[in-house]
Amino acid sequence: MNLSKYILRIAGWKVKITVPDYPKCIICVAPHTSNWDFILGKLAYWSVGRNAGFLMKESWFFFPVGCIFRAMGGIPVPRRKGSSLVDAIVSKFNASKRMSLAITPEGTRSRTDKWRHGFLYIAMEAHVPVVLGAIDYASKRIVIEREFNPTGNVDADMAAIKRYYRENGFQGRFPEKFSAN
Repeated sequence: MNLSKYILRIAGWKVKITVPDYPKCIICVAPHTSNWDFILGKLAYWSVGRNAGFLMKESWFFFPVGCIFRAMGGIPVPRRKGSSLVDAIVSKFNASKRMSLAITPEGTRSRTDKWRHGFLYIAMEAHVPVVLGAIDYASKRIVIEREFNPTGNVDADMAAIKRYYRENGFQGRFPEKFSAN
């Protein structure tokens, strides 16, 4: 048993990842209400022998922590207007033989109804599937069981993705901070 699987088992978490190990994909992860989501998500994906990069606000990429995050596949997200993160990530996908990237569409640990659409544009432009992942604190489960293929209608796609999270009743560590409306 690998160390990640052991740590999760000791902590009482179950991992169920049934989607194929795509060479390239975006992992849409919700709910995102705690910094623990990052740790649990990394451990869960490692526990099945997979690795994924992640987006994180650039203020976390200070020395020496930034070096560690980059080594783990972290991509800093600038908060300033005018930066084209979507284009940069599409270029990374196109230049890579293998790349999985975890993205929290809420873009914050605070409650918000406005989820970010960038991951859908990245998936469409890079021609990669989106898999839907959830960290459910209520049942101590981490699941990635569903693939979502964007249609090109970003508003309809986002509504369908939010419906998936809402109908499955996933709860964040702080349920009051999560909204899939």
